[in-house]
Amino acid sequence: MSFRVDVWEGGRIALFSLRSNRMRTVLTTVGIGVGVCTLLAIVGIIQGINKSFDDQLSQIGANTLQISKFPWTMGGNWWEYRNRKDLTADLVGPIVAASPHVVAAAPIYFDRVEGRFLDRKINSVMLVGTTADYSTVSSFVVDSGRFLTDADVDARTPVAVIGAELVRTLFPGLNPLGHRILLGDKPYRVVGTLEPKGTILGENQDLVVMLPYRTFLSHFGKNHPPNIAVSVDSADHVLDVQDALTPVLRRERNTPPEDPDDFAINRPEQLANMYKQLTGALYGAATGVGLITLLVGGIGIMNIMLVSVRERTREIGVRRALGARKRTIILQFLMEASSVSALGGTIGTLAGLGLAYTISMITPLAAAVQPLTVAFGVGFAAMVGLLFGIWPAARAANLDPVEALRHE
Repeated sequence: MSFRVDVWEGGRIALFSLRSNRMRTVLTTVGIGVGVCTLLAIVGIIQGINKSFDDQLSQIGANTLQISKFPWTMGGNWWEYRNRKDLTADLVGPIVAASPHVVAAAPIYFDRVEGRFLDRKINSVMLVGTTADYSTVSSFVVDSGRFLTDADVDARTPVAVIGAELVRTLFPGLNPLGHRILLGDKPYRVVGTLEPKGTILGENQDLVVMLPYRTFLSHFGKNHPPNIAVSVDSADHVLDVQDALTPVLRRERNTPPEDPDDFAINRPEQLANMYKQLTGALYGAATGVGLITLLVGGIGIMNIMLVSVRERTREIGVRRALGARKRTIILQFLMEASSVSALGGTIGTLAGLGLAYTISMITPLAAAVQPLTVAFGVGFAAMVGLLFGIWPAARAANLDPVEALRHE
């Protein structure tokens, strides 16, 4: 009961003191608010970028593998990987037969061309030569028409499935199905369109055209070694499939037993690990800047509270002479410090959220703040107030009542 009374009286006196020194309260609140605003804005942008990366990575698929000459994490051995023997589409059959967990596999040939229809054109179109199984191993979904077929591949049919960006740019207000577009200087009949996908890892997935891979090779040459995408029935079996594919690929590529693998089996989680390595130090430094700013605000609270103790020395002496315990004085000043800090934290949190979303609207940086982060911002600010208010509160409680009463 006594503690409850101390809290009630301490809170009432703290609020009265804050109201009596409005300018000091405002300045202290601004100081801690700037710190919380900076920290929340940085955390919000970091969380947004992480969420955006996770969303893009999920579109690649946790149950897929990409077989290539080059590993996704190359280090400094580019020339070594560059001199490896190219992959070929003939590997698809042995890959599918390597494990019962392999659902499908498809070769992927890449090139960049200009796309044209009538007097409209679009540059840097990503050209993909592949098979019908690519619809299984990728996250592309047909919006209208159809996807490529095995018959298209076998007959080298000049047909194309186009992305949403080409539909918007080359066929505004038109149904592109049945029309012919020029890719480079070759005409292709549009047989399907793809649903919009947006950007994945900096690559516009809507600026894409898919061709039967044999048509691709006959029209654009054979100097484009493929990657091979593999779909696994479950993410739990990805490592098992990787282990099964390694000896099959070595055998099919006639790799001598004493030589290392001359291919790379890449998994999406490798991109995630590389992302964490690249951004971990940057995010740590950015968060450190925010914490330093908050520390400066905490030091400001300590300074203001020390000034307050000095100004109210006589008041403290009177209260101590009338029987107020040290605990009561400590609670009063701690509540005063935490109240100012919590108010600044609330204002700083709102400002930080607004700043994070404003940055996300005017720059490519994403912003996404979780509800727990908001609660953490206010709570952490209050804790800063408590922490930096301990010394001033202890000084106030330890004043000698007689000496305090003599203070002018």
